[in-house]
Amino acid sequence: MSNDLAKFINSRRRHKNNVTIAKQLKIAKSRATFPQEDQVIRQPHRLIKHHAMDCGNPRCGLCGNPRHIRKGEIGGLTVQERRLFQDTQASNNKHSNGLPKDQNEN
Repeated sequence: MSNDLAKFINSRRRHKNNVTIAKQLKIAKSRATFPQEDQVIRQPHRLIKHHAMDCGNPRCGLCGNPRHIRKGEIGGLTVQERRLFQDTQASNNKHSNGLPKDQNEN
């Protein structure tokens, strides 16, 4: 390294990678039910750019694109698109108990 700034930047990058690996490894260990997660635990350096909960299957309901998985269905829209197309005229002003705000529990 040529100077102290370059040393600091390099050590910060390595520290961020180690923190990322530790977080993803904690997630993988708490949920080690799939055989691929055992492989992740044996090779923790893979978790720098690969998340522990990502199975890598593009047809998976959680990891895949909803437009490609559920074509033609209403569920094939993303969360943002469903929010855009929802009925905005209906009132959602409710308390946590489900009653509208103008109704009292008495």
